Amino acid sequence: MKAAVILFPGVNCEHETKRALESAGIPADIVRWNNPKGLETYDGYVLAGGWSYEDRVRAGVISAQDPIMNIIREQADAGKPVLGICNGAQVLLETGMVPGIKPGEVEMALAPNINPLVSGYYCTWVRMKNNAERRRCAFTKFVDRNEVIPVPIAHAEGRFVTKDKELINKLIANNQIIFKYCKKDGGDAEGFPDNPNSSMYNMAGICNPKGNVLAMMPHPERANWARQVPYYEARPFTDMESPGPCRKIFQSMGSFMEEMKR
Repeated sequence: MKAAVILFPGVNCEHETKRALESAGIPADIVRWNNPKGLETYDGYVLAGGWSYEDRVRAGVISAQDPIMNIIREQADAGKPVLGICNGAQVLLETGMVPGIKPGEVEMALAPNINPLVSGYYCTWVRMKNNAERRRCAFTKFVDRNEVIPVPIAHAEGRFVTKDKELINKLIANNQIIFKYCKKDGGDAEGFPDNPNSSMYNMAGICNPKGNVLAMMPHPERANWARQVPYYEARPFTDMESPGPCRKIFQSMGSFMEEMKR
């Protein structure tokens, strides 16, 4: 069992993502966009965060046209898990793999943030909750429904939006809205700061209909160890090497990959 972390030009989270996967028991390789030989032999894929192709035109749109994404789409269609984190999420939406109700069509956008503090890039810690049952998604097997997870964001274009009101209804009906921004007590976010970018329906992460492809804007690899979590959320200092709140996401992916292998 092995995962591939996809490296596009400008991506800068590939190594920390690889370490997070390996800490969850998933051996991983970093695979360059221009050397995809053997990519189909991997059991799962992660599109890491960063600024692929300098976010030219708009975030993720150039990477979405790269030939390597044809291979990843084929493997996702075969049932393998694909996780897109931040820029990776933007790529998945631009390919139409997520939300994937109309395969191959771009149905949603990750628009520029709207908040009262800054125009553009915004980096902070937020909270999200699992909005679905454990088995709905390949990445939530070990995450309880409504479990509140502290996690950082770091993006300029992270606001899930669509003009299609019916699409939102379909996402809700299909339980494709996996992670939602929330308050400390788990209540739905009511605007800033709990919803840091004005994302529709407080969406922080959505999956495809089959649940094996997830696009999420927060960075789980940056909340994978207890030592990464801010003092007001963290465990005692002596416990810094323990798993962080997002380790369960990677462990869930690993379990899904093992089930696929069997």
